[in-house]
Amino acid sequence: MKASPPARRRWDLPWLVATWFGCGLSPVAPGTAGSLGALAIAIALHYVYGSGQLTFLLLAAILLFPGIWAADVIAKREGVEDPGLVVVDEVIGQWITLAAVPAFNWKSWLLAFALFRILDIWKPPPARQFERLPGGWGIVADDVMSGLYGALAIFLLGHLRLI
Repeated sequence: MKASPPARRRWDLPWLVATWFGCGLSPVAPGTAGSLGALAIAIALHYVYGSGQLTFLLLAAILLFPGIWAADVIAKREGVEDPGLVVVDEVIGQWITLAAVPAFNWKSWLLAFALFRILDIWKPPPARQFERLPGGWGIVADDVMSGLYGALAIFLLGHLRLI
């Protein structure tokens, strides 16, 4: 009798972090679902605790290395270079973009979300080149760069008093 292949471990720490607690399982636009998950946490932290720019920057920094590790573990487990279910990179990039918002309101939340998603999909240089980095580094680095571009755009818009 043949032994069945070992089941993929779901619900372990790398899976929970990489999929951002299941956001990456969205059948449509898992990256957008990951960004929305990050945005929901940011909005809750802001309205419940008064969290702002520094909090979102710190959250992105704290999640960076565990996110790279988790993305790498899941990519190897799935046998795919950049599995769509890995969305921790979107969470980090979204929080980086939010770290530049000068004043939080529905318009700034929406702008930060839209800017990050557009830049993450477009991947202006060097974001696209960062995808070539090995393993979890390549999965996360392009979104960090897109988040930095989004933060720069929001900073400039705020400096020009357009938001």
